[in-house]
Amino acid sequence: MSNPTSNPATTEATTTLALLFPGQGSQSVGMGRAFYDANPAARAVFEEADDALGFALSKLIFDGPEDQLKLTEYTQPAILTTSMAALRVLQPELQSRNLSIAFAAGHSLGEYTAHVAAGTFSFADAVRTVRARGQFMQSAVPPGEGAMAAILGLPVAQINDICARVSDELTQLPPDDPTSQAFATIDAVADPSNPAINPDQAASRVNAVVSPANMNSPDQTVISGSKAAVERAAERCKEAGAKRTVMLPVSAPFHCALMQPAQEQLTSTLESVPFADPSFPVAANADARLLTRGPEVRDALIRQVTGAVRWVECITLLQQQGVTHYIEVGPGKVLSGLNRQIDRGLATTNVEDPASLEKTLAALSETITKP
Repeated sequence: MSNPTSNPATTEATTTLALLFPGQGSQSVGMGRAFYDANPAARAVFEEADDALGFALSKLIFDGPEDQLKLTEYTQPAILTTSMAALRVLQPELQSRNLSIAFAAGHSLGEYTAHVAAGTFSFADAVRTVRARGQFMQSAVPPGEGAMAAILGLPVAQINDICARVSDELTQLPPDDPTSQAFATIDAVADPSNPAINPDQAASRVNAVVSPANMNSPDQTVISGSKAAVERAAERCKEAGAKRTVMLPVSAPFHCALMQPAQEQLTSTLESVPFADPSFPVAANADARLLTRGPEVRDALIRQVTGAVRWVECITLLQQQGVTHYIEVGPGKVLSGLNRQIDRGLATTNVEDPASLEKTLAALSETITKP
C-alpha cells in the first residue's frame, strides 16, 4: 500500500493546522519576555497593549508582582497579550512553509485570542474588553461566596447528575447565615429569572448553584457555583468513585449561573465592539460549534460567561474536521496536556518562547514535505 505522505503534491493538502489558545491559570511572571527581547513583532504587541490599556501591562507581566498578575482583571489581558505576541512570531514561520491556519479554539479567555487571530475584532478592542470582562467576573460574586473544584476520574454525565441533586437538596434548605446571605436575597428577589416566592427561598436558590463549568478532558471536569454547593457536590463525587476532588484557588466561580451580572455587563461592552467575520472558523466554548460570522461570535462570547466550556467537544469537533496538527500558542502547556488526555494520538506542540518555537517547527518539518 502506498504512503500518501510520501507524495509532496498531497502532503500540503493533508496537513490541517488548528491553533489552541490558553485561558486563565496559564500565567506566570516573566511569560513572553524572551519573545519581547528577541522579536520586534512580539515587542509591538506588548507596546500596543500598554497603549490600549493606558498603563504598563508589560511591566506587570515581566516583573510582577505575582499576586497582582493573578487578579483576573490583569490575568486576562496579560494572557491574551502574551499569546498574541507568540502568534506574531509563529505566523511568518508558518507562511514560509506554505502552511495556513485552518481552525482555532481557545479555552474560556482564549476564545477571545482565537478571534483576534482570525481577525474578528482588533487586538486593542480585545485587550480592553477582556480586562473589563475580568473586572465584571470578579465583582459578580463577593469574595468567599463562590468556589470551583476539579473532579478527576468521574464521567461528566455522573458529575452533572450529582450537581443537579445537590442543587435540589440545597434549594430546600434555608440559608445557613441569613445575615451573610442578605446580598443574595436582595439580588435574587429582584431577578425575574429566579422563581422564588419569598426572600429566604430566593437566597437558598443562589446558595444552591453548582454545575459543570469546564469539561476539560474525559477524566477532568471542573464544577463551579456557591461555596456550600460546590463543597457538597465535590464530596458526593468522591463518594461516587472520583479519583480525586480538588478545591481550586480561584477568585470567583466562573462559568456558572452566578456570573449572570457579569454577563449582562459584558453584553453592553461587546455591543460597542465592531465584529467582522472570522478569516477561519473558530470553535465556540458554549456550544462546541464552528463560528464563521461576526454576529454569532458576539452572541457566543456573551453566553460563554455563564455557560460551560465544552472543551472536549471542541477538540472532537476539530478532529472531525480533519485537523492533523494542533499548536498551543501562549504561556504554558495546559491545553497540550488536555489533548493528551482526550486522545494521545493528537499531534500537539506548543509555542511560548524561542525554544518551544524551534521544537514546534522541527516537529512540523518531520511530518510535512515542502512542495
